[in-house]
Amino acid sequence: MIGEWLQFHTISNNFIYHSQLGGLKQRFTTDAGVVLTHIIYSGLVKNLIMSTWTFNINQFFLFLNHQLLPLIFDKTGLDWKVSNFFKNYLVGRKTNYCWNDSISPSFNINVGVSQGSALLPILLALYLSPVFHSLEKHLKILKIPISMIFFVENGLFVSQNKSILHLNANIFCNYSIISSLLLKYGLIIKHGKTDIFHFSRSHRAFNPPPLNLSPNSGPLLLSKETWRYLGFIFNHKLMFRNYIDFYSNKSISTIKYMKLLGNSTRGINPLQKRRLYRCYTLPIILYRLQLWYYNKAPLYYHLNILRKMQWRATLWITGAFWTSPFFGVKAIARLIPLHLHLKKLYGRFLLWQSSLPSNHIIYSILSSNGSQEQKYYNVFLDHLIVKQRI
Repeated sequence: MIGEWLQFHTISNNFIYHSQLGGLKQRFTTDAGVVLTHIIYSGLVKNLIMSTWTFNINQFFLFLNHQLLPLIFDKTGLDWKVSNFFKNYLVGRKTNYCWNDSISPSFNINVGVSQGSALLPILLALYLSPVFHSLEKHLKILKIPISMIFFVENGLFVSQNKSILHLNANIFCNYSIISSLLLKYGLIIKHGKTDIFHFSRSHRAFNPPPLNLSPNSGPLLLSKETWRYLGFIFNHKLMFRNYIDFYSNKSISTIKYMKLLGNSTRGINPLQKRRLYRCYTLPIILYRLQLWYYNKAPLYYHLNILRKMQWRATLWITGAFWTSPFFGVKAIARLIPLHLHLKKLYGRFLLWQSSLPSNHIIYSILSSNGSQEQKYYNVFLDHLIVKQRI
């Protein structure tokens, strides 16, 4: 209850940074994927190169400073009783270390929050909010055009330009700034999970140069053929074919293993098979479909793969032969056509989007009502040409 109350008040008064997602109500991985796709698409239609840089904060849960957190609560605008509660909540903590049968004596600790705590998500968000607000001010002063998305302890920065050298320079400066800010809060970047990826729709060979972060104690970053972020799979042209192939293969593998549960003569009945398919297989292949299913998106390849997957499931449910009529078997299995199922799910997503608060990142980017909240973003629907609107 305390955690939900804190989330409601800190989000409503805009203390939580607008691009902070994950661990908070109505801020999910879908939001991060939709916003990222929107920003990248808006640059690609202008024939710009889009660069993304991701990083991870090393052992974030273990390094929250108990003395700094109450000072942050004093800035939230909440009642003074809340600050006093957390000053007493985080003091007097001790821990023991166990190795086989040996247990160490108790040690006093003044950093870290248990990952099982109900207050952990909101405490993490509040702890990082001042970092992100300070970073935004630094970038505005230096006039570095970079969009930011944060999912718990994972950071994502997106920059767009016609020159890959300018993009690398912007990311290098941003890396220096965020590293110094995190160091002031007792946090460091985990270099092993730092990655860079470039998007371009150029028909020529696309071989971007590496980004060398060694002057700032960072790694040498090379762009790969595909990029995975929060379960999403991207390629250089934002086509989502690798994404569909990956999850369709997982769905087909699931259907193959489901054959162990029964066939046309024994095992579970067709009604139970259909229920298993709808509950366990469809959610896999339709994971975050909002990224690739939108207005006027090319869907021929995607729907073709989906139909092949559903045809395998239909044969298993009904026990029919491969030569059976396609539409007749689907009617017997009582499976809704996939293009209609996608339309239904996307309609529900639009209904959910209309219920978001006015300061939500999805609402602020995709709405075109000229609200004040749109001042945070450099990509708005009102600022896009007709071809850019998706």
